[in-house]
Amino acid sequence: MVRKIVFLLILVLVFTLTACAGSTVETAAVVNAAQNTNTALVEATAVSTAAGSVAEALAEKSKVHEDAEDYVWDSSTVVPIQLSGNSITVDGAGVTVDGSKATISSAGTYSISGSLEDGQIIVSTEDEDVVRLILNGVDVHSSTSAPIYVMNADETVIILAENTANAVTDGTAYVFETAEEQEPNAAIFSNSNLSIYGSGSLTVNGNFNDGISSDDGIVIASGTITINAADDGMRGKDYLVVKDGNITVNAQANGLKSDDEEDATKGYISIEAGIINITSAGDAIHAQTDVMVTGGEITLSSGGSSSSRLDGTSSAKGIKAAARVNIDGGTFTIDSADDAIHTNGSLTINGGTFQIKSGDDGMHADSTLEINDGDIKVAESYEGIESAVITINNGTIKIVSSDDGINVAGGNDGSGMQGPGGQDAFGSSGNYYLSINGGYVVVDAAGDGVDVNGAIEMTDGVVLVNGPTEQMNGALDYDVSFNITSGFFVAAGSSGMAMAPDPSSGQSSALIYFTAPQPAGSLVHIQNSAGEDILTFAPTKTYQSLTISSPKLVNGTTYEIFTGGSSTGSVNDGLYQDGSYASGTQYTSFTVSGTVTMVGSGVGGGGRGGRRP
Repeated sequence: MVRKIVFLLILVLVFTLTACAGSTVETAAVVNAAQNTNTALVEATAVSTAAGSVAEALAEKSKVHEDAEDYVWDSSTVVPIQLSGNSITVDGAGVTVDGSKATISSAGTYSISGSLEDGQIIVSTEDEDVVRLILNGVDVHSSTSAPIYVMNADETVIILAENTANAVTDGTAYVFETAEEQEPNAAIFSNSNLSIYGSGSLTVNGNFNDGISSDDGIVIASGTITINAADDGMRGKDYLVVKDGNITVNAQANGLKSDDEEDATKGYISIEAGIINITSAGDAIHAQTDVMVTGGEITLSSGGSSSSRLDGTSSAKGIKAAARVNIDGGTFTIDSADDAIHTNGSLTINGGTFQIKSGDDGMHADSTLEINDGDIKVAESYEGIESAVITINNGTIKIVSSDDGINVAGGNDGSGMQGPGGQDAFGSSGNYYLSINGGYVVVDAAGDGVDVNGAIEMTDGVVLVNGPTEQMNGALDYDVSFNITSGFFVAAGSSGMAMAPDPSSGQSSALIYFTAPQPAGSLVHIQNSAGEDILTFAPTKTYQSLTISSPKLVNGTTYEIFTGGSSTGSVNDGLYQDGSYASGTQYTSFTVSGTVTMVGSGVGGGGRGGRRP
């Protein structure tokens, strides 16, 4: 950022002049920043207006091929198919057998049992009705093609019979009629819509390419499904919808995938419930358009783990969507080499519980990132949450990052310095902003704690920042403005780049410099003349500056600052409340004068024109 470059040039100039002249040099850095609050408010209005169209789009995507009647059939009409090693017997019409290959040519319900050493179940019908395949304890192998191949059908439903274990396994090489043919390319492959339902289990070993694939849509209604795939685990080109079930995927490429090369508007993934465990070399969940989650227990491991390093061309994200990610609920445990949750468009979190470890960003959206509720813990990341526009309205957010905790910037995500693509290249503009209207945010950052290449608006909420120890970063860093009208903001870190909110803010702030670094875990306590607690805080790292903005800071009132000591209050994230403070050492006192009061002095430019007491 520009401030960091200015700071570095100042240091060089100071050291150079001191060496040449042998005298003390006083240098003042003046940073002129345009107030761009109006731009931020216009952008916020645009996002709010767009919310309606997003909801309509998501509702439209909820329409799938599935119907309740798909899972109801007349048992008297079921056609039994018995698999016996290298032969097949059928008791009924609608099926032709050729050696170890059975071809179903009529819509209806077929119960399949037994095993095939090297054979195939093919569905090929022109009927405009459902084909149901009841897997009643089957073990089907094919060395040259898809063991279950839906060549043509209006819709096919695979039913996993109660108390049965079923397995489908293909070979490592397929034999096609012509060299140009590319399908089938999965152990279970369908050219049309496919559903899976039932209380039994299914293990799919896709040794050639994908585990389960459909050229149209896939709906998983229920069942226990385990997929091992040489490429993608499960792929529905138009959509992939998980309504329930227990799904385990081990994939050498993507875990769950939806993309349609012929129609850029299709290719979405929806998860409503169920237990999902995915281990993938590529993205765990990958959608060409949207990923929508309303519930479920979702565990994702992509690219090895957060400690893995990727080359510049690989993508190993936990959840990835080109257009948008919308999460209303669910429990997420994500350990990813790349971004844990990523979209090239917008990301909205309306609820859910998140445990995240990422080798790059915890949550990233190129366009907008909005958090309305949820319990989010980013335990490891390069940058915690990142987007051109970030809005926090509610929720609990805790971030640990090796670089910036919250980063607001524009540009393409090149993945972090520790990630596959080198350091992110982002620009600075008044169109980029952070809006905090509520919630509880805790940041522990080795880089900038809150880094905004634009403006900040804060109207409510609690923000606690444990910032960097090195001087080239700051616990708070913004380019345009920081207008705070209400809420509680505390940022502790190094002194070199320390900042405070804007003097034009509606709520008073103070930027406090300490003459010496304070040890990690040691208390800083601020109280008024009546001894009432304004702040008792124990930062997690060594700190030499502290920024505070609170409704309890009143213009014209004098406050005392103490260091060290102890408190009997209850403590959460280093913040003590409802207790008594004792045994500290008084550092200084200050009187709030104006909107921003600076206490002591530091190397950095300070508080945007704040007054010293």
